[in-house]
Formats: sequence, C-alpha cells, structure tokens
Amino acid sequence: MERVPILKIGQVLLVSIQVDLQDQTVLALQEDLADRIVRTGARGVIIDITAVDIVDSFIGRMFATIASMSRLMDAETVVVGMRPAVAITLVELGLSLGGVRTALDLEKGMRLLGAPLPAIGPGAVDSP
Repeated sequence: MERVPILKIGQVLLVSIQVDLQDQTVLALQEDLADRIVRTGARGVIIDITAVDIVDSFIGRMFATIASMSRLMDAETVVVGMRPAVAITLVELGLSLGGVRTALDLEKGMRLLGAPLPAIGPGAVDSP
C-alpha cells in the first residue's frame, strides 16, 4: 500500500496526493495526518488534489471526514487544486464537502490559512 507524504511548512501540513487513491490509502492518510497534527501542533492542513483525476463517494466523504477530524484538533483544512471534472463528480454524487474550504491553488490555500508563503525562486534571495 502506498502512503501519501505529509510535509510541514511552518504551522501548516501539506498533503500532496500524487498517487491513485485507494480506500486503504485514504484510511492510512487519515491516521497519519491525525498523528502529524498532534505531534507538530499544526494549525492548518492543505490537501493538494491537483493530480487527482477521479473521485468516488468514499474518497469524497473522506475529504470531509479529514477536515472534521482536523478541525477537532484545532487545524483548519483547505483543499486546493480541484479539477473541474472532480468538482462535477462531487456535485453529482451529492457531496458538498461541508466545512471544507477550497482554493484554486496552493498559494491561495496558504493565504486562506493566514500562513506566510515561503520565499522561493530566483528573486527570493535573502537580503542582509
């Protein structure tokens, strides 16, 4: 079974889903994420689903469950990078992802959480 990596950026945990989501993968992610929130004291979780092509009702419900679980542990969740086909599928399945905030990309998701954006790229040189 593949595991989804969880990266820490300041007070935010970033979950970038780059694998085909199977039910067991999502259940493992839920447990891993809960553990990381507790260990790190993260205040936000960003789930990047840019690479996700297809969702089913189980996966859709798990996004809402992860957001509820994170909220109980004082961490807000934002889902970023949702493709139009995924959004259409979720609506057709009647899943509203209640309580889950969404953003078009990672940068907007970080801003929703009030998290500072890391300086990267050619213009991101520290000045004295």
